[in-house]
Amino acid sequence: MNGDMSMFLWLGLMVAALTAVASAYCLLVSRNLIRLLIALELLIKAVTFLIALGGYVTNQMALAQSFIITLIVIEVVVIAVAAGIVIGAHGHNGSLDVRKLQNLKG
Repeated sequence: MNGDMSMFLWLGLMVAALTAVASAYCLLVSRNLIRLLIALELLIKAVTFLIALGGYVTNQMALAQSFIITLIVIEVVVIAVAAGIVIGAHGHNGSLDVRKLQNLKG
């Protein structure tokens, strides 16, 4: 691996790590349901970037692309279901605050 390739790898790993740390922080600290969905999206995008980077480094881009397409499909389903839950929670509580969900009975 030459110097340019290792610099590209380190830069990619740093971007993915910073994105993952920022989204994990937002997941842990935020109380707004929409912000939680955005943080989940960012975390999935960091994983997608790592898969693409791994496929590029190992010279197996076809396998990485198939994993990325599968991940995107799963991501869309999860976000669609979560958005439906957020809309239902907002309609029931009138707020997007996570702390208001503790009052639900089921």
